[in-house]
Amino acid sequence: MYALRFVRPVAFRFASSTVPRTVRPYSASAASYEHILVSSPKPGVGLVTLNRPKALNALSTPLFLELNEALGKFNEDKDTGAIVITGSNRAFAAGADIKEMKSLTFSTAYSTDFIELWSSLTTQVKKPLIAAVNGYALGGGCELAMMADIIYCSSTATFGQPEIKLGTIPGAGGSQRLTHAIGKSKAMELILTGKNFSGKEAGEWGLAARVFQEPEECLEEALKTAEVIAGYSRITVKAAKDVVNKSQDLGVRDGVEYERRVFHSLFGSKDQKIGMIAFEEKKKPEWSNE
Repeated sequence: MYALRFVRPVAFRFASSTVPRTVRPYSASAASYEHILVSSPKPGVGLVTLNRPKALNALSTPLFLELNEALGKFNEDKDTGAIVITGSNRAFAAGADIKEMKSLTFSTAYSTDFIELWSSLTTQVKKPLIAAVNGYALGGGCELAMMADIIYCSSTATFGQPEIKLGTIPGAGGSQRLTHAIGKSKAMELILTGKNFSGKEAGEWGLAARVFQEPEECLEEALKTAEVIAGYSRITVKAAKDVVNKSQDLGVRDGVEYERRVFHSLFGSKDQKIGMIAFEEKKKPEWSNE
């Protein structure tokens, strides 16, 4: 959940954002944020860029309040079908903001449900979310990436859960999601030692779906994938995300039964008919999203 101490200095020249030049504002009435940038770079695709360069995109309550608001707006927007979240070439997010939590007491953290709002995006955002990870993704940054449905990263990205070096443990799902993704033994080693691992290893271990040589390629491919997803029936995409996520909570037998029920339910949608008729007639389906 927390950043390693060695990434806190800010006397670096940070790489410019990897957001493509074609990015346009989300809307004319888009909110102005202090810690994030919001845009719609491709049809049906929302993009949120963490924007605290001097702090290596360290995660804080103000940032997460903005992030949750922006993701919520994209989730409600009928023109958005998929969302990408990214940082800079230097850091996706180098961890949690230590200044915010170093003096916390147990009673304050417990009574205020500290960092619970970090997990809002995993329950409130129903549209597919892709994390494009470049640079540091440590502690909370690693946890944030794992909250996404898909992770793309550059080979030189640096992941890790180094909380043990600061006298604590992951607190935003790191111990749970990392174990689900790469297995108990490897996750236990990483969390108990605080060792980092590379983007290349993230791909080899199954944490990342795809790994790219260059940061710019990582983001561009994430946007392309989001555009592909946004081009399908929204109701079907939502159902597909739902059944895959259920596999993390249910055993295989119960999961298959759940999948079958959702599969049956889609025969009540207009888009199931549109898709199958278009296939028969060798035409491109024009989805109603109903």
